[in-house]
Amino acid sequence: LNQCFLPTTMLSSCARRTRGIITTKRLPSQSIKNNHTIKLYFSSNTSNVQETVNAAAAPQNNDNNTTTTTHFGYQNVPISEKESKVREVFESVAESYDVMNDLMSGGLHRVWKDELCRMTGLAATSRALRSSSLGTSNNLDFKILDVAGGTGDVAFRFIDAMNCVERAKSSGVDNLSVTVCDINTEMLRVGERRARERFGSDIIDSSRSLSFRQGNAQCLPFDDGTFDLYTIAFGLRNVTDVDAALRDAYRVLKPGGRYLCLEFSNVDNALLKQVYDAYSFHVIPTIGQVVAGDSKSYQYLVESIRKFGTQEQLKGRMVEAGFENVGYTNMTGGIVAVHEGWKPL
Repeated sequence: LNQCFLPTTMLSSCARRTRGIITTKRLPSQSIKNNHTIKLYFSSNTSNVQETVNAAAAPQNNDNNTTTTTHFGYQNVPISEKESKVREVFESVAESYDVMNDLMSGGLHRVWKDELCRMTGLAATSRALRSSSLGTSNNLDFKILDVAGGTGDVAFRFIDAMNCVERAKSSGVDNLSVTVCDINTEMLRVGERRARERFGSDIIDSSRSLSFRQGNAQCLPFDDGTFDLYTIAFGLRNVTDVDAALRDAYRVLKPGGRYLCLEFSNVDNALLKQVYDAYSFHVIPTIGQVVAGDSKSYQYLVESIRKFGTQEQLKGRMVEAGFENVGYTNMTGGIVAVHEGWKPL
């Protein structure tokens, strides 16, 4: 069952997890082990890097406070303004977003997203569900919600893993589906266009394996208990009220549903942190200016990572939202982490 995530309708015969027990230690890494060697090649004077980063850094923001301001990168802005400011950032970078991700991460974001997809177990799950439905009228539904996934980069991996394009060649609506939800209409426009170019229109118009829906992570436009799996990649830190987003993720999941969050996190190696900070603050905004003609948006993205908090802090907030068996897996020295939790049956 480690490689096969079954829907809640099948959990009664498959003891996927122990109810009522919250894991208080890190979940074991599943394929990216801590003993991987990271080789860094650079030739620059980094003696002043830490001073620069320390001077720019600001205290972690507590989203649970009752103040009327919140952080937008290192700026303090009225809570009512953050959503529109974040929307402006992603409207600005929508067309170049995926190219910029490649340049900013050296292609590592693809590895991280591939690992997120592998952790879902969707390939095995979809084969089991599709084979169990052969020759019967009892089709088991499996619904995935990918939040803040406007350009479709994660959702497309799910579509491939579940073989939805082949299924779209048959008549009828697919019982396995991915809904991409994003607050930004421009990101959704880019995502749907890319989906039609890559997969054709049948998976959207006929089998409806893939759909795009505008919505706010803090108050999603879906009924309670709709989805079996909720994913969010590099989006949670941009939400105005992280705790509200976690609570609404919990709400829209079915009992026994799974939550997975891939997000930039806290680097735990001093040398890697120094190099990572130097690259983030001095190189990424410059790349943004050269490639997208927009350094300010990418400066915000860098700052938003530093303001988000640690792995343990997010773990605690997930527990507070009601999730059980909460844990996280660090990747690339903690530059990113996958957090997961389950809604109780």
